[in-house]
Amino acid sequence: MDLPVDEWKSYVLQKWSLLPKSIQVTICTAETLSDIFLHSSSLLQPEDEMFLKKLSRGYLVGKDPGAPLFYREEGNKKFQEKDYMGATVLYTKGVSHSRPNTEDISLCYANRSAALFRLGQYETCLKDITRAQMHGYPERLQPKMMLRKAECLVTLGKLQEASQIISDLESHFSDRQTVAASQFQILQSTLCRLKRKVQEKDNPTETFPAALTTGFEDMNLREENEQISCASSSVTLCTDPLKGRSLIATKDILPGELLVREEAFVSVLNPGETPPRRDGPESKWDTRVTNGDLYCHRCLKHTVATVPCDGCSYAKYCSQECVRQAWDLYHSAECPLGGLLLTLGVFCHTALRAALLARCEDVGNVTRKLCGEMSNRAICLPKSKNLVQTVSHDLGGESEKNGKTVEPPVSGCDINGKYESNYNAVLHLLPHTRNHSPEHKFLCALSVAALCRQLEAAGLQTLTTSLKSSQPKAAVVPAMCQELHIWGVAMLRHMLQLQCNAQAITTIQQTGSKENIVTDSRQVRLATGLFPVVSLLNHSCSPNTSVSFVSTVATVRASQQIGKGQEILHCYGPHESRMGVAERQQKLRSQYFFDCDCLACQNGKRRAAAGPRWEAFRCHRCGELMQGDDVLSCGGASCTESASRDRLVSRLQDLQQRVGKAQNLLRNGKLTERAIQLLSGCQRDAESFLSAEHSLVGEIEDALAQAYAAFGDWHKSAAHLQKSLRVVEVRHGPASVEMGHELFKLAQIFFNGFAIPEALNTIQKAEKVLLVHYGRGNDELQELQKMKSCLLDLPPVPEGPAV
Repeated sequence: MDLPVDEWKSYVLQKWSLLPKSIQVTICTAETLSDIFLHSSSLLQPEDEMFLKKLSRGYLVGKDPGAPLFYREEGNKKFQEKDYMGATVLYTKGVSHSRPNTEDISLCYANRSAALFRLGQYETCLKDITRAQMHGYPERLQPKMMLRKAECLVTLGKLQEASQIISDLESHFSDRQTVAASQFQILQSTLCRLKRKVQEKDNPTETFPAALTTGFEDMNLREENEQISCASSSVTLCTDPLKGRSLIATKDILPGELLVREEAFVSVLNPGETPPRRDGPESKWDTRVTNGDLYCHRCLKHTVATVPCDGCSYAKYCSQECVRQAWDLYHSAECPLGGLLLTLGVFCHTALRAALLARCEDVGNVTRKLCGEMSNRAICLPKSKNLVQTVSHDLGGESEKNGKTVEPPVSGCDINGKYESNYNAVLHLLPHTRNHSPEHKFLCALSVAALCRQLEAAGLQTLTTSLKSSQPKAAVVPAMCQELHIWGVAMLRHMLQLQCNAQAITTIQQTGSKENIVTDSRQVRLATGLFPVVSLLNHSCSPNTSVSFVSTVATVRASQQIGKGQEILHCYGPHESRMGVAERQQKLRSQYFFDCDCLACQNGKRRAAAGPRWEAFRCHRCGELMQGDDVLSCGGASCTESASRDRLVSRLQDLQQRVGKAQNLLRNGKLTERAIQLLSGCQRDAESFLSAEHSLVGEIEDALAQAYAAFGDWHKSAAHLQKSLRVVEVRHGPASVEMGHELFKLAQIFFNGFAIPEALNTIQKAEKVLLVHYGRGNDELQELQKMKSCLLDLPPVPEGPAV
């Protein structure tokens, strides 16, 4: 996903292995990214480009004229099955493959409006009706769609508009020859029903619930930092010769305090399951639902009714405004390269988009930094008032102020010492050129070179002509050879930077059957982004912050009390609650090129022999934890039992498969009784050889809680979830975000079971934890507030007679 597809990686690595040793040495010993790119790009041959084009053509990203009818018919099947969400997604795919102002697109929009109406998405339904009309929806079909529009307006309380449409329809129906008799009767009946609805509503108040909060209300910094944009005044930027840049607390910080609120400089939606390459007619059109169907490709907003790019079927947006902004900023350059970008991976795509966005900034500074590594000699660029004619060698970027040379005090800062969330800061993120393997650098350089060739072939305008204005224009790329080389070096730098500096933009998605009353959710990776300020945070396997996202905005909050002078720390992925110390060390060394010496790793090394409790085996005889390597021995003082680790791991894997089978039954909402039987057997087996805090024990208890909730047995459901909570608390801690999600589920169970005191107590605990990690804009916190209000409004339960 991040790197190119396996076929291209294998091809390039084979090409590397066949290069003469002298050329390999030249690339390996190259001191600058400019030299690496120059030597690598000179090796790109026409047959290499042909192979890459062949791979790219396997992705259906253009508009296929046969697809709209296929998706419309598949959507109609889902609609008949009353799977309105499934129908909506399929109609959306039909919209994406349709050309503007055609019957195809108008029919897909109209059908989608019908599905949205059934989902209760009345505002969005109205937008689709407008879109269908705008693209030439057939006159013969208008009455039915206008009735739907009137019904939406009535439901939303917009009675004046609804009355006008009803009046127009009555005039239209006066000529009964416009529709068949049977259809006319249905339409006339619907019209009469709507008229009664309008008459019954004395007060034209809006009945549709107010739009949900976007989550930004509680995301504003109380006092912004004068030294660091997007950061609180509670932190300061420092630099250390060993650790580099870092953020340090300037005062005592309380849990939940907002420290950073930053919009991504660049982000690219992860395609999720990559669309299948077309190997035959049966796989030509993909019916799977991916993140690309549900989220805006520009702002990452969740939407059930996307608007497509006019030029390709891949890019989809939440609104026409996002369509326009994306096109102006970068998509006009990316649109013809969709298949190639999917082939080359998210990192290459992000690198291109970062370079395209750079033109919106102060070009003088950007270009100086952009070309800083080019060579020891000065580089002359095409003439432009806004371009610096000669650039320096040092990427550290000395600048002139009042005729004197000024060096920024900290890397990435401007000459006034301020660190901004801009392209200058992005350029100063370390690419770790010397740490990457020669093969990896060659793969990245050759991929970027191939992309540059395609950009050049596209015949777009040069970058310099777009830079005379700071206003956004259609994204353009360079056509001149020397300028293309500069772009290539910049994109190669970004591609190498991303391994250590890319931030996974995540979201919480619901899982399981739609009929489940109790919410089950998981965190999923939605996009890849670059956040220059967030990138200042150093790693700890036990961090003191929590990072969350709303659309393309990252928020960093203190997850615990942080004392004045302490460093603000973030986890890069290998967390002590998810991995053992050896695995964490190996992961950080291979991806981030450093040896972690955080407190969690120091303590973990001392406890490594026993291993974490959520991975521990227990003695079947006395119940004490087992210890050792290949052969485990009971830790009990008087017990001599031992067991082979391989045998215990084999039992664990078998148990995991059985639990997975039961979880699949629950997700599908079928055979719940069978799932309970399977899970009860798993529970008994787990007790015989797994520690009580083992993560799989927690999974079993959580699944049993879901199963009993499906039956409405809230007492048993709560009992099992409370056991799962104990495992979560041991593994992640009582104030962890994982604990917050589990408490939210327990609150739902108590609420549905009318256990009022228990529900209110659990709601309070869940709110306390989730507020620290998300702030008040979080969906779960809003749901907790609704539950609390409902419970507090209930009449008091009458007391029984005294015993």
